[in-house]
Amino acid sequence: MSKDYLPVRLSHLLRFCAVGAIVRGPEYLMVVTDTRKWTTKDGNSAGRIIRYVDQVRSVLGIEQELREQPIANELDNGQVEGICVPALRFPTWMRCPECGLLHSKTWKGLKAGEKPRCQNSHKDKKGQDTCKKKPELEQAPWVLVHVDGHLADVPWHFLAHHKPRNQKQQHCRADWKKPYLQLKEPSPSNRQLYCNRCKATNKFIDPPKIFFGNTWRQPWVDESPDSSDVLAEVLEINDARIHSPVTSTALVIPPESRIRKGTVVDRLYSSTSKRQQVERAKNPRMLKVELAQVAMEFRCSPSVVENAWQEIENGYPLYGKNFTQVNLLESEYQALIEKIPDVADDEDFVTVHHTSAWKSTATSLTSDRRSRRVVNSIVHLISVTRLKEIMVLKGFQRLDGKLVPPDITGGNNWLPALELYGEGVFFTVEEEILTRWESEDSVMERANDTRTRFDETDLRLDTEVVVTPRFLLLHTLAHLLIRQLEIEAGYPAASLKERIYCSAGKISMSGILIYVAVPDVVGSLGGLVELARPERFLPLISGVFDHAEWCSLDPVCSEHVGQGPNLLNRAACHACALIPEPSCTYNNVLLDRVFIKGDHTQSIPAFLDFVD
Repeated sequence: MSKDYLPVRLSHLLRFCAVGAIVRGPEYLMVVTDTRKWTTKDGNSAGRIIRYVDQVRSVLGIEQELREQPIANELDNGQVEGICVPALRFPTWMRCPECGLLHSKTWKGLKAGEKPRCQNSHKDKKGQDTCKKKPELEQAPWVLVHVDGHLADVPWHFLAHHKPRNQKQQHCRADWKKPYLQLKEPSPSNRQLYCNRCKATNKFIDPPKIFFGNTWRQPWVDESPDSSDVLAEVLEINDARIHSPVTSTALVIPPESRIRKGTVVDRLYSSTSKRQQVERAKNPRMLKVELAQVAMEFRCSPSVVENAWQEIENGYPLYGKNFTQVNLLESEYQALIEKIPDVADDEDFVTVHHTSAWKSTATSLTSDRRSRRVVNSIVHLISVTRLKEIMVLKGFQRLDGKLVPPDITGGNNWLPALELYGEGVFFTVEEEILTRWESEDSVMERANDTRTRFDETDLRLDTEVVVTPRFLLLHTLAHLLIRQLEIEAGYPAASLKERIYCSAGKISMSGILIYVAVPDVVGSLGGLVELARPERFLPLISGVFDHAEWCSLDPVCSEHVGQGPNLLNRAACHACALIPEPSCTYNNVLLDRVFIKGDHTQSIPAFLDFVD
């Protein structure tokens, strides 16, 4: 594409290239602007409204509408059709790679295709120009970051002249018309800031924290931030603390996955203008007139439109159902284990049950006790031939601080979201076996150590979790299965996702969904579905239990009392149980192979020891 445009994946606009993120463009670093600027020329939101997601909004605690990101395409003639997500060149300071001279917004006034070059007019000790060849400038890779989410350029003039209180201060007035500050870098451990006017100098190795003052909230916003006593920090642009997107996901399940696409009730429900047109009818006679008008536009009989309107009045598509975060997860679990009658071709949630065939394989494994135990430990085995996941960007954080909404102010009536389509494998672990296993004192004691450590940390997870032996077992099984799929089935681990259904309350859940989901309705190619067949799934899951027994870093890995972020992993490391970050819902923590394989030195039984 043209150098003025950067093609990115739709899913990246909710994560790595989301609002407030610094991304590397074709030539320059850029920062993505907030959703108030994702508009058409007339100021309307450019993204399409995502329908039939009331359950998702309810479970995620979202009142706003969900909209897709704007989409643009490059035509054959080089022109761009559609609405682009705007981004701003940032940081605005550039540095000469030869002499280190700092320039502010030096690209302004340049002709198309012209490169910003060093304007150093200072002479060296021999009287020669220090940058005779006028090298091309590079963006200075540092920014000023605040825990409240603010982002700004580094105040280079202040840092060059700043001195501790007990030292004599050197001062000169800031002036950006001509460059006069130099950042000399003989080595990364010996950076020096130098002012060519007043000869002030300072080290730039560990910059001091800076009061944010009345500087701008974001590079593209000229609104003063709320007052804060917390000081801002200077960080390199590749520091992960500069931008952390906060996203949430949920599956679309019946009844919203069974919307009868293209029918009159679907078309009427999805058309806000036509629904408002009907709702404005003040009496039955006017209502009949409006419905007849809609019928003419839809080219169908008035009775069909009347029936469709009656369905909407009765609560289509949810029909009065209310959902919370807890019972939506339970609803997903129930939707996965229950057979769906009369499946239509256009449904977004389709399952095929292999449970009966799975259980019958145990009878043919009389001589293979371990495989028989594996089969008996699993109750349901289901292939999810079609699913739809909604991913929502709730905002971003800087320095793990305040959540900043995608529109910065929180005043927008919508959030950016994305529909992801895919397939998966779902199975549940035998409840009675789990209950006996997790009741063991040694198992409870080991889990309590991890839960105490987790409660004492400030680690934030996108999904709420209760640390129990059951969860640690299921989560570790999910990771090992993803790694096994990568080894034996050729699936890149980064393309797979996990979804853990775990509770021991009124509705006990012990399920694992491993799935793939991409922003395209043709993302289901059938690979995972085939692996859910009993004859193919048994070698996979048996391999999971086998690989839990040993790690190439054992005995160190198995005997570790704490590793990973906040020491929240026990027997789990990069050689055995960790997977790529995008695949894990829980930041690659709360993993422990000992809950699967056991540890006789600590009197912890293996899980399969409880299976006949």
